[in-house]
Amino acid sequence: MTSRMRSGAVVLIAALCAASACAGPGAPIGPRIPREGGGTLDSTASGVLAFLVQPRDVAAGSPIGEEVKVEALDTLGNVLTAFSGIVRMTLGSNPFGGTLSGTTSVAASSGVAFFDTLVISKAGSGYTLVASAPGFGSVASAPFTVSGAIGAAARAP
Repeated sequence: MTSRMRSGAVVLIAALCAASACAGPGAPIGPRIPREGGGTLDSTASGVLAFLVQPRDVAAGSPIGEEVKVEALDTLGNVLTAFSGIVRMTLGSNPFGGTLSGTTSVAASSGVAFFDTLVISKAGSGYTLVASAPGFGSVASAPFTVSGAIGAAARAP
């Protein structure tokens, strides 16, 4: 084998090894897909919370459309399926003084908490929700808009 051939073979083997089991069992192949949300770990946290389904624009006084989902993740981004703790939802950015009602504390099921009755009382844009749970950092949602209540003009005297 020539010197040039050996160096090419070493480079090829290194490239194949980096993209296969040489990186360790269960190592991801290719780029990792980022998840929504994020969070911060404190010194006792076992993971982070992330919004699996972000809140969508909604009419004031109506439940937020597709249910908001928050997942508990370990530090590698895997869902903590054994987590069944309470996840609490509060208003983060509240530029128009709305109130959050509905079920704001939910027990996670297989690491995911479902919020399907959240309602904000006042119209405005730039609202955010904040999810938190004991032992996890908190995470803020993407901003969303609460529009005027549907049919409000029809009911006015």
